[in-house]
Amino acid sequence: MIHDFRPWYIKQAWYRLQHLYVRHYLVPQLTGLGDHPFIIKPWYIELFGGPIRIGSHVTLLGCSDKKTRLTVWSDQKEIPGITIGDHVLLSPGVRISAANSITIGDSCMLASHAYITDSDWHGIYDRSLTPKETHRVVLEKNVWIGDSAIVCKGVCIGENSIVGAGSVVTSNIPANVIAAGNPAKIIRHLDPDKKMITRKDRYHDTAQMTRFLEASEKAALKGNTLFGWLRSLIFPGR
Repeated sequence: MIHDFRPWYIKQAWYRLQHLYVRHYLVPQLTGLGDHPFIIKPWYIELFGGPIRIGSHVTLLGCSDKKTRLTVWSDQKEIPGITIGDHVLLSPGVRISAANSITIGDSCMLASHAYITDSDWHGIYDRSLTPKETHRVVLEKNVWIGDSAIVCKGVCIGENSIVGAGSVVTSNIPANVIAAGNPAKIIRHLDPDKKMITRKDRYHDTAQMTRFLEASEKAALKGNTLFGWLRSLIFPGR
């Protein structure tokens, strides 16, 4: 859409509906959810199994054609499962599949269709059952996983590193590098002297961010009416 025709109070009601859905349907499936989550279209976020722990100030985005899926599939009861830190961004279409342990550090960003798994899910010679061995995956703080990239079992990606779009990561990536390709290789080292600004640095003050967003939305929606919004739904125009 070129313009959002919704009145301010309609958009506020939309946010409240999403919040109620999160509390009623998602929270009971989680081992923990931190404060101030920003979750858009939560009905397109699917959770299966557990434990799944999500930190504070996370941004989770769902989309009708790109469902976000967090899955823990194991016959063992005492496993770490999926642990997601604070200020993490999960874009539409992200899939995280754990047979034992996947840890996503603070301020990590996962672009659309990124896939992270700690298991092959089928044995090489016995493909009728899942393999008994699993190898934990760790994304340290402020890691950025590009669009459609795959992070395989047993991988640790160091702090601040970036994985290029479409890459397949099969071995460890050190901190402060950019890796790309299939299999992913280091193509560049980041400058350690340049200041790194993380999502946690930018969005740590929730009250200030809330005031800023509300002021921006009120300005953008100023003058919108219920009749104008309904008309735009039935007779959309330029």
